[in-house]
Amino acid sequence: MENSPLLKYFEFDHLPPHLQRISRPFKKLAYFLSDNIYAGNAGNEETNMALRKLLEAKDCAVRAAL
Repeated sequence: MENSPLLKYFEFDHLPPHLQRISRPFKKLAYFLSDNIYAGNAGNEETNMALRKLLEAKDCAVRAAL
């Protein structure tokens, strides 16, 4: 099963604990999408866009918590 190369950007171990708590659900959802959608539609631009938008939302949420 192939996973999206974008998953590496959802790692959060480098963040302090209070920001890890914000980031963790985004990683879980990213892996869920990758496992359930990306693997079967690796060439589908909509799947890639969904992961990019989720990454953007995660970054905004983490910044908002700073």
